[in-house]
Amino acid sequence: MACVLIEPIQGAGGYIVPPDGYLQALAKLCKENNIIFVADEIQSGLCRTGKWFACDHWGVEPDIVTLGKGIASGLPFGATVSRAELMDWEPGAHENTMGGSPVGSSAALAMLDIFKTERLVENAAEVGGYLFKRFKELAEKHELIGDVRGKGMMIGVEFVKNRETKEPAKAERDKILAKAFERGLMLIGAGVSSLRLAPPLILTREQADVGLEIFEQTLKEIKPSK
Repeated sequence: MACVLIEPIQGAGGYIVPPDGYLQALAKLCKENNIIFVADEIQSGLCRTGKWFACDHWGVEPDIVTLGKGIASGLPFGATVSRAELMDWEPGAHENTMGGSPVGSSAALAMLDIFKTERLVENAAEVGGYLFKRFKELAEKHELIGDVRGKGMMIGVEFVKNRETKEPAKAERDKILAKAFERGLMLIGAGVSSLRLAPPLILTREQADVGLEIFEQTLKEIKPSK
């Protein structure tokens, strides 16, 4: 049996959000042709986008979902979740040398409780929406920003030398990362000329404002190279 594996929102490639209808059409194609639809939600899952899973934004329920990163709050742990009939394997059919960690499992279960009790999905939606709005406002003032995209606390900011040609401004992006770090703000790149914003899910508006101030100060120093 074949499968399709996709990130609902592209991660390291640039935090690229698919157009509305894309995931629904892909899921429909898979169902009609008996293809397993696998969603890699290692970056986008568990409240990151303002919903439990990025697929929820489009009402898509995958056959298999892969999870990791925040699931165990820093401990090395991952999970594969699927429909029961797809996991009906004989004993010994699948092995994992590092799997079944009692400490990792306990941490993951504790984190699931924290996601709920601390209302982190709601915070990601609220503060993430605020960040998105502020970055859109910065894009109106700074031509170096060619695009702002994302959902919740999964935001991509793309830098271009020219908005008409959309030529990537990789060198400028790298300078921004370095200068922001000197001011105490840690950022990480994605794709050719984008940066990805995936702050802690407990981020407050006040903390976001501090980071935004540092970012804008840094941005004012960088001009697109010809």
